[in-house]
Amino acid sequence: MSESAANHNFIRPIIQEDIDSGRLSGKVVTRFPPEPNGYLHIGHAKSICLNFGLAEEFGGDCTLRFDDTNPAKEEQEYIEAIMEDVQWLGFQWAGEVRYASNYFDQFYDWAVHLIEQGKAYVCDLTPEQASEYRGWATKPGKPSPYRERSIDENLALFEKMKQGEFEEGFCVLRAKIDMASPNMNLRDPILYRIRKKAHHQTGDKWCIYPSYDFAHGQGDAIEGVTHSICTLEFQDHRPLYEWFIENLPVPSKPKQYEFGRLNINYTVTSKRNLKQLVDEHIVHGWNDPRMPTISGMRRRGFTPAALREFCNGLAVAKTDGVVDIAQLEFEIRSDLNENAARAMCVLKPLKVTISNAADDVEWLDVPNHPQKEEMGQRALPFTNTIYIDASDFTEDTTLSRKKFKRLVIGDFVRLRGAYVIKADEVIKNDQGEVIEVIASLVPDTVGQNPPPEMKPRGVIHWVSATQGKEVELRLYDRLFTAEAPGKQTGNYLDDVNPDSLQVIKALAEPAIVDCEPETAFQFEREGYFVSDRYDHSAATPVFNMTIGLRDSKSK
Repeated sequence: MSESAANHNFIRPIIQEDIDSGRLSGKVVTRFPPEPNGYLHIGHAKSICLNFGLAEEFGGDCTLRFDDTNPAKEEQEYIEAIMEDVQWLGFQWAGEVRYASNYFDQFYDWAVHLIEQGKAYVCDLTPEQASEYRGWATKPGKPSPYRERSIDENLALFEKMKQGEFEEGFCVLRAKIDMASPNMNLRDPILYRIRKKAHHQTGDKWCIYPSYDFAHGQGDAIEGVTHSICTLEFQDHRPLYEWFIENLPVPSKPKQYEFGRLNINYTVTSKRNLKQLVDEHIVHGWNDPRMPTISGMRRRGFTPAALREFCNGLAVAKTDGVVDIAQLEFEIRSDLNENAARAMCVLKPLKVTISNAADDVEWLDVPNHPQKEEMGQRALPFTNTIYIDASDFTEDTTLSRKKFKRLVIGDFVRLRGAYVIKADEVIKNDQGEVIEVIASLVPDTVGQNPPPEMKPRGVIHWVSATQGKEVELRLYDRLFTAEAPGKQTGNYLDDVNPDSLQVIKALAEPAIVDCEPETAFQFEREGYFVSDRYDHSAATPVFNMTIGLRDSKSK
């Protein structure tokens, strides 16, 4: 864990005090407990880094448990994606993957225990009636007419629920706590619902399923979790968490701690909203590189090291806040600048014919990274016809060298890793547009400076016209144009950026085409790109734009 995160993490001293005081005699045990009803997003990344990081720091364990209590919204696809995301971030859970469904028999027995203690009852109110009886935050609820059923009647009804004798929605099992409590979560919450749907782990064994609140704390207790860390929206659920722990014969008594969830501007992280983006085909799936999901960011070319650095640098506080997305982008650029190999790719090709270059191919050795010799070199083909970017040439000879450090008619520029050339003349089409530059090279200037009178204005990137390879580039921008999507109109979809994806053909140097999927490059002077995880191959090379070389959106 970074020093900054340690200094702004209120949970860390709590754990340390538990150890120092002897309240914790065994090892620290944390857990990451996602519901498998969607893909993980950047907010989950913070929780993963926090739970696994604290366990590692204190020599403890962090488990992975799927709180899979709602088969209507859960899928095996989500389970597999979540496991892959956690491991891709660089973490490994202790022991086997756990599921709340592993404990369904125990949860049922504990529900029976509450009935036998007179602390739970079967309620036949419809959802609408139950809502009315529940009251409001400022108005006490009133008891259900079924609240005083006898223990024997409740046991018999609960058994009938289990046996599938009632239809969905006919009745529920509720805890008997306090209908007048100012905390709405304590107003006789639901413990079990009837759901006649097969479960991805238990099949058709059950037609009743525990509520998330009933399963969550008891799962922690079964697994010996010592510090149950969750986001701030569960703060009002903590009294219920503690009520279950105190009123059931659980094997351990974990404590819950809440921290502020991670919100980022220009982003939505609600699973409901993310699912809507997928279902309405606004994006191309959960792993679309514009999505804030971990799998989307991975496909975009974000690195696990950069995401961990970002998350570990955030304060772990008791309040929610909004983090500037530029902070995340800074970490991405820093990591890629250090570790991404360099390459050249021309997005807007302008033909340059070098009149005094040989007809055959000259192979030049250029470093893969200017500051890291250990990354080796690559062979770069130089030919008498090349492409440069159209924005790197002008006929305007009045532009000073300070203002325009590229190729100007009658002046010199260096080709990256190759010769110094001079632009001698241009060829134009019928509309007066420059379609070709005729140039000449200065001999013996590969790795050597030319005479002072031929000093180049700057350095530009280029690709051989005959040896270069056509590639597909997917140019990604932020998915939303507003800092707080939906704040002005009430509908976040109103702020979707219509230009968040552009697909173009470009020309790249041949050395990069054979790379493996998920290989990162800095395309010189263009940005950071990654070969697509799914679509890239040597036959059909596809590169996703990860991020620009610098922040062009700073306020």
